[in-house]
Amino acid sequence: MNDRSEGGADGLRVAWVLAKREWIRFFRQPFRVIAALGQPILFWLLFGTGFHQAFRGGGAGESFMGYYVAGTVALILLFTSIFSTISIIEDRREGFLQGVLVAPAPRWAIAIGKGIGGAAIALAQALIFVLLALAVGMLPFGWHLLGLLGFLAIAALGITAMGVCFAWPMDSTQGYHAAMNMVMLPMWMLSGAFFPIPASTSQMPIGQRVIQGLMQWNPMSYMVAGIRHLSAVSESGGAQVGAVGHWVPSVGACWFWTCVFALFTLIVSTWLVNKRQRGEYA
Repeated sequence: MNDRSEGGADGLRVAWVLAKREWIRFFRQPFRVIAALGQPILFWLLFGTGFHQAFRGGGAGESFMGYYVAGTVALILLFTSIFSTISIIEDRREGFLQGVLVAPAPRWAIAIGKGIGGAAIALAQALIFVLLALAVGMLPFGWHLLGLLGFLAIAALGITAMGVCFAWPMDSTQGYHAAMNMVMLPMWMLSGAFFPIPASTSQMPIGQRVIQGLMQWNPMSYMVAGIRHLSAVSESGGAQVGAVGHWVPSVGACWFWTCVFALFTLIVSTWLVNKRQRGEYA
C-alpha cells in the first residue's frame, strides 16, 4: 500500500501541475486548437447564412446567425472538452497516468487537475469566439459580459468533468468517441442550441412531448439559455431571449442548474478516479 499524502495543499499542487500540463499540451498542437474552434465557427457561418430566411424561432427581428451564437459557444465548450479529456486515454497508454497514480499524492487531484485544465482551455476557446461575435456586432458590449465569463467558466468545468467521467474507464479512443457521439452531441442537439424549445401544450403528440421533456431536463439546455440571457441584452438592460410559445428557463434557474451540474460531475469524476480499476496495483 502506497503511503499517500491526503493533505489538501499537496493535492492542490498536483492538480495545478496537471492543469498546467493540459494547457501547455493542448496549445502546442495547433491542429487541435483549430479543430476545436474552427468547426463550430464553420457551422455557425454555414447554418447561419443557410437558415437565415427560414428562421422564425427567436425574438423580434432576430436572425438565425444571432440566435445560433449561444449554441456555437456551447458547441465550442463541448468540442474542446472532448479534445482535452481524451488525453486521459493517451496518458494511460503512454504510461504517464500510471506514474501519477503511484505517486504519493491524493487521487482526487487527477480529476480536479484534468477538469480545471480542460475547463480553462474550453473557456479560452469560447472567449475567442465571443470576441469574434462582438467584433461583427452579433453580441452587445457591456458589463453583462463579466457575468457571461463566470457562467462560461462554470459550464466549461461541468462539461469537462463529464468528459472525465466518460474517458476514465475507457481504454480506447474509439470507444470514447462512440460514447461522446451517443451522449454529448445529442445533449447539445436537444438543448435549444439549434432550434427553440417549444412550450408544453395539451395538443402535442406523445412523441413531441417526450422530446420536449428531454429538452427541459437536459442540463445543457440551461447552459445554452444562460448564455443567451447573459449575452442578449437590450438597451433597457433586460434580457431578450426567445419568443412567445417557447420554453425558456429564467436566469436564476440557468445559474442554479449549471452549478448543480458542474458540482455533480466533479463529484462523480472524483469518485471514479478514487475507485480502483480491475488490475490496478494497490
